[in-house]
Amino acid sequence: MIALLILTAFFLLTLVIGIRARQKQKMNLENWAVGGRSFNTVFVFLLTAGEVYTTFSFLGGSGWAYSKGISAVYVMVYIALSYVTSYFLLPLIWKYAHEHRLVSQSDFFAKKYNSNLLGVVVAVVGVIAIIPIVVIQLKGLGIIVSLTSYGAIPMKVAVVVGTIAIIIYSVISGIRGIAWIAVLKDFMILAVIVFMGIYLPIHYYGGIGQMFDQIAAVKPELLTFPHTTYTVTWFISTVLFYVLGFYMWPQVFASTFTAKNARTFRKNAIISPIYTLMLLFVIFIGLTAVLQVPGLEGDASDLALLQLAMKTFDPWFVGIIGAAGMLTALVPGSMLLMSAATLLTKNIIYSYKPDTPDAKIANLSKFCVPVLAIISCLFVFQGGNALAAILQVGYSLIVQLCPSLFASLMKHNPVTKQGALAGIIVGILITIFISNYSMTLATLLPGVPTAISDINIGFLPLAANIIVTLVVSLLSRKKLGTDTI
Repeated sequence: MIALLILTAFFLLTLVIGIRARQKQKMNLENWAVGGRSFNTVFVFLLTAGEVYTTFSFLGGSGWAYSKGISAVYVMVYIALSYVTSYFLLPLIWKYAHEHRLVSQSDFFAKKYNSNLLGVVVAVVGVIAIIPIVVIQLKGLGIIVSLTSYGAIPMKVAVVVGTIAIIIYSVISGIRGIAWIAVLKDFMILAVIVFMGIYLPIHYYGGIGQMFDQIAAVKPELLTFPHTTYTVTWFISTVLFYVLGFYMWPQVFASTFTAKNARTFRKNAIISPIYTLMLLFVIFIGLTAVLQVPGLEGDASDLALLQLAMKTFDPWFVGIIGAAGMLTALVPGSMLLMSAATLLTKNIIYSYKPDTPDAKIANLSKFCVPVLAIISCLFVFQGGNALAAILQVGYSLIVQLCPSLFASLMKHNPVTKQGALAGIIVGILITIFISNYSMTLATLLPGVPTAISDINIGFLPLAANIIVTLVVSLLSRKKLGTDTI
């Protein structure tokens, strides 16, 4: 009962914070979507962190450590390296967006390449990629609340109620409400995860070193990279692949637009990699669970953290853990839905009506938030794969924007709008095909050395994307000149 009360109290507190953030603010499109471009270093940091420390970090990261072992470190490495790239990448994006008053990722591509059609395609890719990640958040929300309430709140009820909350404060307060909730969320997740990551190994093994010793004695394969599938080659290629896609996500891209100035990103780039160390404690929790809650297989490995917590702590603390986990779904889930709604409205529905009043776009965007939320709920109830697998699909889709984005930031862009469009479409089609049949390079190239076959399959559509982009750009420069699409 006490766990349920704590969960309810934090849920209501979240709702109040999200709604009150609107006070004295006129919610026009720019204010609703990018906070009037007025956020300081702290808020930009919290928004970025809000997109990183999600239910995947809370459940999927520990679940991956539980089932796959030390290869879970890839999450911590790719996020830290992504922050390093932000020092150079984000100021360039912010400067261009600020000069042209852009409010979405699609706006950026459409303006850079002077092509409404390219903007529409980028928006479609963004919406398609976002939905699976919203599903992760809602699925994680349902799991966390259901378990930490000791079954008092069924998973489907938790998903529905959480979705309604996201809709309410997102529609009313926009990005400002999300930023203020992120303050509470980051404080709680930092305290809970660090405490559990230190306490649990000491409680069960006498220390972190002793934990590794006992795992090495019983399951040594978890502490080394395997010789197949999740090898060192897989690790390096996956880290690189995820670094390329990290800032391609529409919600992360758009959060860049909220900053006051470019210096904000350089400050965050210095601090953020340190914050990534929190994920190390997530891995410790997953490894602790290996011997303490054995037998979790497949999707059930995502439950390792919660099962261990319920075995170890009193119900009141389980409620606090559940509240922290709940916030890891509510903050990024609302950011994702807002970004998708803005893309759908401004860059798809009204893409060829540039004179549409911002008020009309803002109202339709707010209407689209619940529509997309309901669609995501339906996918949650249809079941699904483990969280890490869903994340891989989303990344494989969104990373297809990399070639044309990086080219657009060059002094002399070698890519034309025709090339960018063709490359993105080819990359997306190949990604969908590969994901549908769960292909890897090992299945496509049987018999080749693992140094090749274990490269992340996401590089295959990306390579095709780059080749098509460059070839079509070369041909279009010769045949089409600068004609608009």
